[in-house]
Amino acid sequence: MRTTHRPLTTLALALCLFMAALEMTVISTAMPTVVSDLGGLHHYAWVFTAYMLASTITVPLYGKLADLHGRKPILLFGIGLFLVGSIASGLATSMSMLIAFRVLQGLGAGAMQPVSLTIIGDIYTLEQRARVQGAFSAVWGIAGLIGPLTGGLIVKYLTWHWIFFINVPIGLGAAALLVSRFHESITPTKRAIDIPGALLLSATVVALLFGVQGLGLNLLALPVALVFLAVFVRVEQHAVEPILPLSLFRIRAIAVSSTAGALFSAAQFGATTYVPLYVQGVLGGSPTLAGGMITPMIVGWPLASLVAGKLILKTGFRPLIVSGLGMSAVGTTLMALLLKPGASILVPQLAMGLFGMGLGFASTALLIAVQTSVGWELRGVATASNMFFRTIGGAVGVGLMGGVMVHALLRDARIPASAANDLLGPEHGRGLAPEVLRSLGDSLGSGLAINFWLICASAVLAFGAGLFFPRTRNTTLPVPPPPDVMASH
Repeated sequence: MRTTHRPLTTLALALCLFMAALEMTVISTAMPTVVSDLGGLHHYAWVFTAYMLASTITVPLYGKLADLHGRKPILLFGIGLFLVGSIASGLATSMSMLIAFRVLQGLGAGAMQPVSLTIIGDIYTLEQRARVQGAFSAVWGIAGLIGPLTGGLIVKYLTWHWIFFINVPIGLGAAALLVSRFHESITPTKRAIDIPGALLLSATVVALLFGVQGLGLNLLALPVALVFLAVFVRVEQHAVEPILPLSLFRIRAIAVSSTAGALFSAAQFGATTYVPLYVQGVLGGSPTLAGGMITPMIVGWPLASLVAGKLILKTGFRPLIVSGLGMSAVGTTLMALLLKPGASILVPQLAMGLFGMGLGFASTALLIAVQTSVGWELRGVATASNMFFRTIGGAVGVGLMGGVMVHALLRDARIPASAANDLLGPEHGRGLAPEVLRSLGDSLGSGLAINFWLICASAVLAFGAGLFFPRTRNTTLPVPPPPDVMASH
């Protein structure tokens, strides 16, 4: 049997994770320009949430398929779907088209994120995994946080369409490496897929996102989401091959990791989505300045992730989780207090750096704790469940904050939506009447101020969840070795 070339396989997986994370945030600083070009301010949040929604609802399905049929074919399928969605998004000529193609992108990313991390869990021992997952958390952090800065540079020197086209060479390179260098000998398992569970989970997430994004009739979607959730739980309890095994959440480490992951992701994606918008729309800064606002996160996250990977075997999971989430809570509190018109940029940058370092410590420890809690046969679905909760947390958080922002901007019926589009454009509403510009700026500022407190609340709740992580230094739980996966060093 051919052996896996571990270094090149790891490179391919890093590229997959980089693309998936980058696309969640690269569009944030480009969106004001996209809105100015395509219109459709009231759909602003859906450009983000459509991607995260599609990836969220498919993560558990892909995780299950990877356990049943092997990692490689599922990952290659996800890369292909992601690249098709990327090209189509770059060619979009309306906001509706862009949202639809972002869904296609997300459907591919739903495979790329959990399966990549699962393969790392397969081909490395626990001691090696602590270091490698730390590095991969750094890749995730760098890609997810460098996105706004990258988007700003692309908009400035090219056009917004290229924020999608840049994925093509990266994706093709990753796929070529996986085809030629990653080999596994897995006998596909002939077992039924939990289609009812997958559909019910999708319906729950869609209803939840509609419910959190607005007022009026949208709120009716929240009780609908609760009904779908109740039915989903009932179905999963009796499913032969559940898409999201509820028994996993009887493991305390997994339950805490899922809860904390959802909450800190809401804070993370809220910050990377709406801080750049605040800099552009309220402070009148350029896209590159907006991206630079979160540069400290770009530095803090990967550094902390690498340190966490080295410390886990010495300290155990809990100290890193609690201290990291505590740092993030302090950072977001400072951001909510200090990010105001006229404030020095250095102060909120310090807060964002603290936030990113905290997430670097906590996210690495949480992921490895999940993978250590189960054997190979459940590692795919366990990793996917953790990513599911992180992604749904980000999607719900960004969606809720988008509803707050749009409601604030459009609450004055005398001001048309087109004026708000102009405010977010590259001219910052320079052609608008002074009173209209002032009113819109105040409305945007007040809406985003609420969002910053929502980000803070999410981070504080994540810290509270982390306090329930088991008090144990055991990081060497007995885990069966991966079957028939050979790796060359």
